[in-house]
Amino acid sequence: MGLVNRIVRSLEVTHEPNLTIAEQLVANDDLLPVEPGKRTWRAYNYIAFWTADTFNINMWMIVSSMIQLGMSWWQAWICVWLGYGIAAPFLVLNARPGAIFHVMFPIVNRTSFGMFGSLWCVFNRAAMACIWYGVQASIGGSCVLVMLRAMWPSIYDLPNSMPASSGTNTRDYLCFFLFWLISLPIIWFPVHKVRHFFLVTPILMPIASITFLIWCIMKAHGIGPIIHQPSTLHGSKLGWAMVVSSMSCISNEVTLVTNAPDFASRARTPSAALHSQLFAIPLSAAFVSLIGILVSSSSQAIYGTAIWSPIELLGNFLNDNPSNATRFGVWFISASFMLAQVTTNICANSVSAGCDLTALFPRFINIRRGGYIAAAVGLAMCPWNLLKNSDEFTSYLSAYSVFLSSIAGVMVTEYYLVRKGHYNVKDLYNTEKGSWYWYTYGINFRAYTAYISGILINVVGFAGATGRTVPLAATRIYELSFFTGFGISAIVYWALNRVFPVIGAADTFEEIDVSGYERTEHGFRDVEEVDIDTKDGGSDHYTSKR
Repeated sequence: MGLVNRIVRSLEVTHEPNLTIAEQLVANDDLLPVEPGKRTWRAYNYIAFWTADTFNINMWMIVSSMIQLGMSWWQAWICVWLGYGIAAPFLVLNARPGAIFHVMFPIVNRTSFGMFGSLWCVFNRAAMACIWYGVQASIGGSCVLVMLRAMWPSIYDLPNSMPASSGTNTRDYLCFFLFWLISLPIIWFPVHKVRHFFLVTPILMPIASITFLIWCIMKAHGIGPIIHQPSTLHGSKLGWAMVVSSMSCISNEVTLVTNAPDFASRARTPSAALHSQLFAIPLSAAFVSLIGILVSSSSQAIYGTAIWSPIELLGNFLNDNPSNATRFGVWFISASFMLAQVTTNICANSVSAGCDLTALFPRFINIRRGGYIAAAVGLAMCPWNLLKNSDEFTSYLSAYSVFLSSIAGVMVTEYYLVRKGHYNVKDLYNTEKGSWYWYTYGINFRAYTAYISGILINVVGFAGATGRTVPLAATRIYELSFFTGFGISAIVYWALNRVFPVIGAADTFEEIDVSGYERTEHGFRDVEEVDIDTKDGGSDHYTSKR
């Protein structure tokens, strides 16, 4: 047993000695409020973050499905503005607790779902991040293939030694693995320092994208026919097509809406994390999608059919004995896309998975270890198999957005309408009965009732999305799944809290930590004496005396 204990202790992350089992289940250094020295993100860091996140291949191609539905390019572009313009305020609403109290999504989620009830929500977000990590890495592998082909054309004909059951071949797996390997060093950096990496993509990608656009226009001798293509939809069909397309943009962001406090917790000031994101999200999404539209329109003039994937289009440029200048241009643009995919994977998936896995296993996992676990899962899950049937994968993602929007609805209602900005930071790490967030054995059944209600209203419509015959009304409800999931869960949660009030429920909105504690580089200090009894109760016991 002595050897086993030594092995277990060697696997534990750094924590204070003599903590109880309950204390080890709810806190480690990465879960505590971010100390002032690590609150380093300014407004321009968040602008760079969103510019880096949106410059990826999925965003480049997001308009393709809309135009294939029968919309004109400008109608599809309006949907991008609407979708991301609507998603941004919801993200900012959910980010504010993190920016004010400097705590991450798993900790913010405890305020509504409870100390242990939050674990299911955190697991959902962690699973989504790990899956998306693998998918984005698989897409990144295609960028590496074009890069290598531009340097060594013979790699395209690399002999295959992998069985058909693997779902891939030696060439594609090699490129996927290289991309996966390139990403690993970036995971090592802590969140307050990785912001520097996000400054590279906003500089490099606009240069590469505009160069790509000019190159395509010159090869096509014009912008191409897509720009002049009229809409084939009219009336209510056009209206619902635009609704569905806008909702797909919102669903694309729902994962980041849910875990918005993760990065907001690193803000130097609350406004740095709020105003910048409100405008950066729709502006960057609209810019990237517009470049994608113009490049794809030009490709139709060049090849006779629109090629929406920039990597596939770059690969076509390498056909028919390209010149050295063409090969260098393809290499530079594909390398830029590869870097953009790395950035997207780090900011949208690696950090998120790290934060969530830390909350699930705080004794053994911190954000850095969690990021590497996400990378390992992304490698082991063979993500190329998910991408083989894009329709099934899209249906899966749409269903998952319902789960996450219901979680976000409860969280936003808790902060703005139930406790109205009042936090008890001590009790966020307290598992004793009577603390603000203990509820019933650590689970808030009001939150779970609301969460399930937000899911149930979309169940019939989801069945229709999988091919079953359902009423038109159910289909329409499901097409608005973000609003129905978020709205129903919010209304039910607010109503249940009116009937069954919680400790700390407030009558007026005031963003204050009633426990009166603030983290410093050396631990916590009492910054003001607050009479907790006047704030509707709560515990003044904190499980970790720092």
